[in-house]
Amino acid sequence: MKNLDEMVDALLRSYDEQGGINFSEVNSFPNRQSVICALKDLQSLIFPGFNTAEDLERDGLRYATGERVNRIVAILTGETQKAMIYTLRDTKVKSSACFGLAEKTVLSLIEELPEIRRKLHTDALAALNGDPAARSMEEVILSYPGLEAILVHRIAHFLQKNGIPLIPRIMSEYVHGKTGIDIHPGAEIDEYFFIDHGTGVVIGETCIIGRNVKIYQGVTLGAVSVKKEFHDHKRHPTIEDEVTIYAGATILGGSTTVGKGSIIGGNVWLTESAAPGSRIYNTHG
Repeated sequence: MKNLDEMVDALLRSYDEQGGINFSEVNSFPNRQSVICALKDLQSLIFPGFNTAEDLERDGLRYATGERVNRIVAILTGETQKAMIYTLRDTKVKSSACFGLAEKTVLSLIEELPEIRRKLHTDALAALNGDPAARSMEEVILSYPGLEAILVHRIAHFLQKNGIPLIPRIMSEYVHGKTGIDIHPGAEIDEYFFIDHGTGVVIGETCIIGRNVKIYQGVTLGAVSVKKEFHDHKRHPTIEDEVTIYAGATILGGSTTVGKGSIIGGNVWLTESAAPGSRIYNTHG
């Protein structure tokens, strides 16, 4: 067996040969832990007192909120700047321009938080009304993985929509690992959205989901296999308002639309559009 110095030398050689190192220079790749720290602070701004071990008092709410906002702006601006510099490294864009755009976008996110909170209130209400086991809004906020996944998605989607690279995916994959729910930050999701149970749900990048949609565990809203060059085409389905999709259903394709008020049963495989009000069930097996 090699001694420790030889083992260290072997690791250093692998760093030179394969790369995969995130040095701390200004043009480094974003730091995942820093992004997640900022995300956790954002979660605490959206639902104060639910996600952290803190004694939150009404008299101190303004100070606690201001402190958290300033920390988010500092951390997320820096990490967003790194993401932009890394993505634009082969161009002539200056780091100062990236910092200005990063700061502007993060401040826009803070400004958007009341609207994100409003949408999440509708999502929590959809869970409360849609799940007989739910006893209160507070229970949904505290314990439902579907709501946490949607919360992170609404933040990540805002950043994605505003042209921020990498950071939205770090956020979405963090909550994917935590909840088992995989929502690409590019997906467009309207209000009153409820994911029941949630494990194994996949929602693709170009998916469009309407208002008051309910899906169960194991649902895939995915793409038919396409070549890499078609990445900027619509590859994932459109789900119109008031649709329910039961466990294990797979709906694929950018031209596939599930019409308003439809019900898609468990384990259905669907690659064609369904008219409004459709009832589609798996009758095999």
